Amino acid sequence: MHYVGIDLAWGERQPTGVAVLDDDARLLAIAAVRTDDEIAAVLAPYVSSECLVAIDAPLVVTNATGSRVAEQALSKDFRRFEAGAHPSNTGKPEFAGGETRGARVCQLLGLDMNPRSGRARRAIEVYPHPATVVLFGLPRTLKYKDKKGRDLELLRGELLALMGHVEGLVETDDQWLTLRVAVETATRKSELRVVEDQVDAVVCAYVALFRERWPDRTTTYGDFEHGYIVTPSLPDARAAVQEYAAHRPMLVEAGQQFVALVTAILDEAGINYLSVTGRTKSVESFAEKAARTVDGRPVFTDPLREITDQIGVRVITYVHSDVSAVADLLSDQVVVKEDRDLGRETASEGRFGYASRHLLIELDAARESERDYAALRGRTATVQVRTVLQHAWAEFEHDIRYKGDVPDEHARDLDRRFTLAAGLLELADQEFSTIRERLRSSGSGGPAVRHDSVVDDPRIDPRELAAFLAGQYDDAGWSRTDHYAWISGLLLELGITSLVELGDVLRETPADLNERMDYRYPPGAVRRLDDALLSAFAERYVDLHGNAHRRDGLLARLAKLRD
Repeated sequence: MHYVGIDLAWGERQPTGVAVLDDDARLLAIAAVRTDDEIAAVLAPYVSSECLVAIDAPLVVTNATGSRVAEQALSKDFRRFEAGAHPSNTGKPEFAGGETRGARVCQLLGLDMNPRSGRARRAIEVYPHPATVVLFGLPRTLKYKDKKGRDLELLRGELLALMGHVEGLVETDDQWLTLRVAVETATRKSELRVVEDQVDAVVCAYVALFRERWPDRTTTYGDFEHGYIVTPSLPDARAAVQEYAAHRPMLVEAGQQFVALVTAILDEAGINYLSVTGRTKSVESFAEKAARTVDGRPVFTDPLREITDQIGVRVITYVHSDVSAVADLLSDQVVVKEDRDLGRETASEGRFGYASRHLLIELDAARESERDYAALRGRTATVQVRTVLQHAWAEFEHDIRYKGDVPDEHARDLDRRFTLAAGLLELADQEFSTIRERLRSSGSGGPAVRHDSVVDDPRIDPRELAAFLAGQYDDAGWSRTDHYAWISGLLLELGITSLVELGDVLRETPADLNERMDYRYPPGAVRRLDDALLSAFAERYVDLHGNAHRRDGLLARLAKLRD
């Protein structure tokens, strides 16, 4: 089958571009002609059998004034891309009495120009400008047409850009290369015009192929009775929203499992954090995001695939250094597809403002094969990691700016105050980090562990254990307060009920456990103790009742310690 494009001039005094593609989008012919007979002569070898001819010119015009219904509908969708249609009516000399050159050419070639026709030899009306917007994802049409204020270099650059886009869809030939050289060496706008018509004809031919191959992705504006235009369809978010709504219950379940996975990873590593929470994007929020445009262009051409924060996990830490620790840990335990430090990006622009670490994660190969993680296979989650101060700023700023109603007269002052607050909070984060590092280096301090005393409780008091570990591992980060009570219970299972007994055990453990484990993140004090007990008691420690839920992980760590 042949796909023919005709960039038809409205009269025979101006050049008309013609082009032919085959089923593989290979360019078979391209030329510039003027008369109807010349058009018929060039295309005769290609339209005698099965063909679809796409003509850039009105085929049916019945309205006496204004624009055709098809032109109005197309312009409504594509005006924001500067790709609206020119008005056609019988009041114009070239369409007087409803006669059109396009219909005349179709009659000469023996083509059925009904867009619903199923005949082997047929024609459709097309329009290259909106087609290029969709096919090439343009924010607006390329300005390669000669108009007032456009100089030769602008026209040349835009036409070469269009040709580059076409080359991504069509297998071109030596004739095309000749046209490209003509554009690159042109000294007058008229020289570009001859090439421009032929390039438009190739676009028309590709629209014919597109219509034949993907009819469900094309739109016919108008109808055969009053005039129509066929073009590739703009992305429609409605189908994506409906599919998202149908699948959201499964995403909610997957989101809960991602929260559990991240929490387990942090707890196992002994990272100190305030909270791990999650959410699945609402249908309304997904619909709003899927419909976003920039410069009139849809941001997402495939919303279900491109909107990556459908599942979100948020980790809130106490100090800024723990943000990096969490990011490093996740990169060690799961696959991190993207990692953006938005605080660093803001700072690189010389500004204070939103600060958060955003990671896009998916399961690692080992977990992907496990039945427990079946709901997470093939899915991603966006993980936001920020300090409690960064979180407070972000939440308040979001509520005010995006959910509140800020009067215009206050907007600039609020911008200044938000910036000031961001700077002060960044300074506070730095001071908190300094305080913790100072306490670490002095061997004192540690988290304030709350422990409700129980008479005759044989466990080591978690508060005393926290202070002991702060001295034992003075270079380690603090662990979550509840973890001290948890590992005190494991010590009891081992029969260790005093700090003296614990000190005797730790003196016998190797000093290079951290090096053997090759951590990519700074392990907390409880994790350091956990490694020491694993090294000292080996399988006995693995088999403790309190370790039943993490037995496989402990065996893997034990093997690493023994390497």
